[in-house]
Amino acid sequence: MSQRPSNAPLHNNTIRASLAFLVMAGLLILIGVSQSWALALTILNLCIISAIMALGVNIQWGYAGLFNVGIMGFAALGGLAMIIVSMPPVKEAWQAGGVRVLLALIAMLITISAALFVHKLLQGKRLHGWLIALVILVGVVISRYVLDPGVAAIEAVNPASTGYLGGLGLPVVFAWIVGGLLAAGAAWLIGKIALGLRSDYLAIATLGISEILVAVMRNEDWLTRGVKNVTGLPRPVPYELELQQAPWFINLVERLNSGSLMGLNSTDQAAVLQTLVVDSASIFVKLCYTGLFALVLIIILQLCVLALDSPWGRMVRAIRDNEVAAGAMGKDVTGRHLQIFILGSAVVGIAGAMLATLDGQFTPGSYSPLRFTFLIWVMVIVGGSGNNLGAVLGGFLVWLIWVEAEPVGFWLMDALTSWMGDGSGLRKHLLDSAQYMRVIIMGAVLLLVMRFSPWGLLPEQNR
Repeated sequence: MSQRPSNAPLHNNTIRASLAFLVMAGLLILIGVSQSWALALTILNLCIISAIMALGVNIQWGYAGLFNVGIMGFAALGGLAMIIVSMPPVKEAWQAGGVRVLLALIAMLITISAALFVHKLLQGKRLHGWLIALVILVGVVISRYVLDPGVAAIEAVNPASTGYLGGLGLPVVFAWIVGGLLAAGAAWLIGKIALGLRSDYLAIATLGISEILVAVMRNEDWLTRGVKNVTGLPRPVPYELELQQAPWFINLVERLNSGSLMGLNSTDQAAVLQTLVVDSASIFVKLCYTGLFALVLIIILQLCVLALDSPWGRMVRAIRDNEVAAGAMGKDVTGRHLQIFILGSAVVGIAGAMLATLDGQFTPGSYSPLRFTFLIWVMVIVGGSGNNLGAVLGGFLVWLIWVEAEPVGFWLMDALTSWMGDGSGLRKHLLDSAQYMRVIIMGAVLLLVMRFSPWGLLPEQNR
């Protein structure tokens, strides 16, 4: 890997970061004033989640140079944790086939243990591979024999609204933690298999495995309801309808808007107050999400900064810059790579669980490499690989551009073609094509950053 160039002093980079985040704040305020504060807060919440995902990828690429293109799969595992942990259990489904599912899971674990035992016992001997394959084949056959009737029974239980096992009914915050643990477990398994590969083969392997994970979630209705989706996920903040009916909230809104209500008759005052309560409830809920998500971002960011500044962080960056030299000095290169891969994937899993919480539903069909891999990589590259604040800035900036490029593109096309008649075919074509402006703008932003700031808006600081 090429040596990174010497960067500007830390003080200059701090000023640059402060100015960049002030610009981001100004853009969000502009959206709130010109469009709506509810939209601005929605974008802000998604920016925070995107920044957390970018931090996870920055841990892998910026710290250790691991080219992980399986971000989509780890984010989906985070969303799956929301179902397993937070949704209430479906008792009828558990009675119909839950025992068979548990027995099949036990059979799979026994199969894995038996395969590992045979591998250690017969390693280097004849028929080693054939015996492991036989153990796995027998285990899979037994597991499927037990599992398939149970799955059919579970999916037959009121398939229009349930048709799956449900979860444990625990608080949502536990699901975020479990989302990180699920992603970390999958990363450990993938890392054991793929981390010995060259960087380009590692990218192909992680992309393929993430596609397999998402395909399983799309097709295993007994676990995730597949393409029928799981809606009504629990949330850690109040519901808008509850706030609109809460006397304390109505009184609060009335006090805050007492000036605008003065001078109105009772009928108009009640109508205006009702509108204000509805709008304020939506904003209040989004602000609650912002507070929770910002707290998680600050905690993860602080842990990342402490880790990078520690002897461990200096060691992993030394491995990144020259693996051969680090290995010659006795450093466990493969072990450190596995650690980094697990940690970064866990952070992405947490963000995936938070995204499912914000959406209020788990939709396996919505996980695509464009949204959950390409955009996250663009965030890291634009923000500054190896710089934690840069990853956060990239998450905010790229997601804001991605969301606002389409309405801005439509406005621009409308302004440029306003002189044409309403019946103009060219005007209609240009307005219909405005939605593709986001791809053009995103490509232009990436090219400009690579041209004028190759190491990102906030480059990594040499320490």
